Amino acid sequence: MNRVKAPVEPMQSVRPDAAVAGYSRKARILLQRIAGNLARWIKVLLSPRRTELSGPSATAIALIVLVLIADVAAMFLLDSPAIAWASRLPAWFNGAFEQITDFGLGAWFLVPFGFVVLCLAALTSSALPRLTQGVLAALAARFGFLFLAIGVPGLFVTIVKRLIGRARPFVGGRDDPFAYLPLAWRPEYASMPSGHATNAAAAAIAIGAVWPRSRVVMWLYALLIMFSRVVVMAHHPSDVIAGALVGVIGASLVRRWFAARRLVFSASDLRAYAGPSLRRIGIAIRQAAFFGKTATFATD
Repeated sequence: MNRVKAPVEPMQSVRPDAAVAGYSRKARILLQRIAGNLARWIKVLLSPRRTELSGPSATAIALIVLVLIADVAAMFLLDSPAIAWASRLPAWFNGAFEQITDFGLGAWFLVPFGFVVLCLAALTSSALPRLTQGVLAALAARFGFLFLAIGVPGLFVTIVKRLIGRARPFVGGRDDPFAYLPLAWRPEYASMPSGHATNAAAAAIAIGAVWPRSRVVMWLYALLIMFSRVVVMAHHPSDVIAGALVGVIGASLVRRWFAARRLVFSASDLRAYAGPSLRRIGIAIRQAAFFGKTATFATD
């Protein structure tokens, strides 16, 4: 007997315009979630202080004054000899430090820290369990602190150094530590303070504050970057000292700002609160990612 074949129904295909509209809606909702979380976190960061902090200690003030005095003394006693020494170094030595000095750019820190904050803003939702929300919020506060503690001093120096207008070594064909062109807004007259030194010192303070065990490594990194700026003859030693001072003070002020709002740091001793464990972080991220898939980016 001949078998009667059942009619084959044509496959239903998704209309391309409908698929595009669906992805567009999901992307719009995701962007709204990111923007909403960032706005909420900024509001918390700009909220009134929850506690008063004691002022800087007499020791800290004395150290700042001593560094300022040393910086002025370096202009007269150290800048010219140091640049003359750097100009006589072997080409291979200068070339090696030309590669090393690029690791003092702020982007090495700001891009990954900023990316993590954006990812946490995309994952955080009020529909998640409260414990998971707390873990994500703790991570956002920490990486937000790291981003601001490095970015704020760096932005300050980017503007101030162009207003001061100190000439870099060998601008005009010879080294003159006292050559200035204020308000020039030209790279060759943007020597003081050193931006690389600011970034490196701020990173050492900020990362060391969140992860104290990293302090030795971070300060070795910072000193290497500072030394490299003189070796490649991009800055005088006094530029580097000034940049390091700005980085330390700037990152410390951001730390105090967070502590006054009981974010990341204790107001009593400025120590970082205990953060969530790696296991708890992994669970929270998996829950948030699973929610993002199952909820089809539903609005909060």
